[in-house]
Amino acid sequence: MKNFLVYGSYGYTGNLIVEQTVKEGLRPLLAGRDEKLLRAQAEKFGLEYRAFSIDNTAALDSALLEVDAVLHCAGPFVLTFRQMAEACIRTKRHYVDISGEIEGFEALAAMDEEAKRAGIMLLPGGGFDVVPSDCLIAHVAGKLAGATHLELYIKSIGSGVSRGTARSGIENSHRAGRIRRDGKIVSVPNVWDSKQVDFGRGSTRVISVGWGDVSTAYHSTGIPNVTVYMGFPAAMVNMMRLTRFVGPVLYTRTARDFMKWIIGKFLAPGPSRKQNENGFSLMIAEVSDGKQTVRAKLRTPEGYYLTALTAVEIMNRILSSDYKTGFQTPSKVYGADFILQFVGVTREDL
Repeated sequence: MKNFLVYGSYGYTGNLIVEQTVKEGLRPLLAGRDEKLLRAQAEKFGLEYRAFSIDNTAALDSALLEVDAVLHCAGPFVLTFRQMAEACIRTKRHYVDISGEIEGFEALAAMDEEAKRAGIMLLPGGGFDVVPSDCLIAHVAGKLAGATHLELYIKSIGSGVSRGTARSGIENSHRAGRIRRDGKIVSVPNVWDSKQVDFGRGSTRVISVGWGDVSTAYHSTGIPNVTVYMGFPAAMVNMMRLTRFVGPVLYTRTARDFMKWIIGKFLAPGPSRKQNENGFSLMIAEVSDGKQTVRAKLRTPEGYYLTALTAVEIMNRILSSDYKTGFQTPSKVYGADFILQFVGVTREDL
């Protein structure tokens, strides 16, 4: 068998992933709800496909029994991860997704024992969320035993946002910001905190966000206090701040569905090919034990392009029997240096 299924393969990121798999000589089984889009994609790449809703348990299980592992790309993941993960446990197939959503990470962590009994790995965050940041965090944490506080700063340059990412943001908008304090994930208002950070090109304003590392960094390192900051255009920061006051109106199901419809109607599918090739991201991770501080910086290719590279490499590893059973984070299973194998990635201790 030694094959894997890509569910949500015809989405923006899913398509980048399928292109990368074919480039590397792999032949995944494509899957998703829309048979028309699947057929067109399958014909383009000469691959097989299965069309079914993720809520169709019989069809889902049947498709999983054809493969060894799943690369789950259909978001918003808060609406889809559980069906897929539970099916993977039932059928004893490995689960990887490209989510950055805290709820999914924490729920999958709670399935650790079930996954171990099934002999499978559950690895969420197999893309830009959270492979590069998790590896960077593990690197700095390894240099300061007993670190109690972590701050992660992220800035993307020359990229953009896909429809899927925007829809996930809308679906999770009512959850506000999140940080980890004393080992617990707690909610804070949007734009709860801001800082000026120098990524090497002058000072940049970054604001606190509920990024996936608020969940995964704790599982990777045990550091109990985690805050993630990201750079955004000023207009977006102002809009995020506005949600503090109009949030109850925006967070209804009707409003969220309408905003997702608007995104599908007017937002481009995702960054252009030129942006994929020329964009890049910068990250700085800083850990402290109250007396000492350790910092390091990572530069990576554009986030969606990097997601295709990391996700496909993880599937290659799994198909080669390189995995650990149970819930895992990228650095726990593949080490802090996993990210350094990809062209365009550099790391620097500060």
